[in-house]
Amino acid sequence: MTQHRITCPVTREQFEPLRAGDTVLLSGTIYTARDAAHKRLFALLREGKPLPFDVRGAAVYYAGPTPAPEGMPIGACGPTTSGRMDAYAPALMREGLIVMIGKGARSAEVEAAVRETGAVYLAAIGGAGALAADCVQSAELVCYEDLGSEAIRRLTVRDMPLTVVLDAHGGNLYREGPAAYLASRNA
Repeated sequence: MTQHRITCPVTREQFEPLRAGDTVLLSGTIYTARDAAHKRLFALLREGKPLPFDVRGAAVYYAGPTPAPEGMPIGACGPTTSGRMDAYAPALMREGLIVMIGKGARSAEVEAAVRETGAVYLAAIGGAGALAADCVQSAELVCYEDLGSEAIRRLTVRDMPLTVVLDAHGGNLYREGPAAYLASRNA
């Protein structure tokens, strides 16, 4: 397993060497979006309307940050369960989304779309919203303010620690990791 330093926005070629189990320190611009925001983005795609931000080469973090405390750009900003975005993710990947960040397993349809489009799914540490917030240098509302914490925000992050779960080569850490562990115990 290898550690990579990557800055967003990205190209698919930057993620080609990544394999399930590798770690990433991600910097640059990422966007937060959860269930309600994804539903609205998907509706725009179906209607042939432009999205409120350019998803080509983008990273979307499945998070709904808490309000910022005094002197901080953002409050706690931990990942939400990614499976809730599975109905929408393949369409966004086909529009150019390259990086998804969250926690938990993904559907077979999302796995197939990751392979098809050369995207990647990265896991953030669940329950560590304060750690994730420490990586955020700035936060700006993009749209859907009425959604509160689920509004889409543009974050500038530095060295956000993540783990590759799904890679473009068909690797799946949630499937391969337990199998490797069991094999090592039986060796």
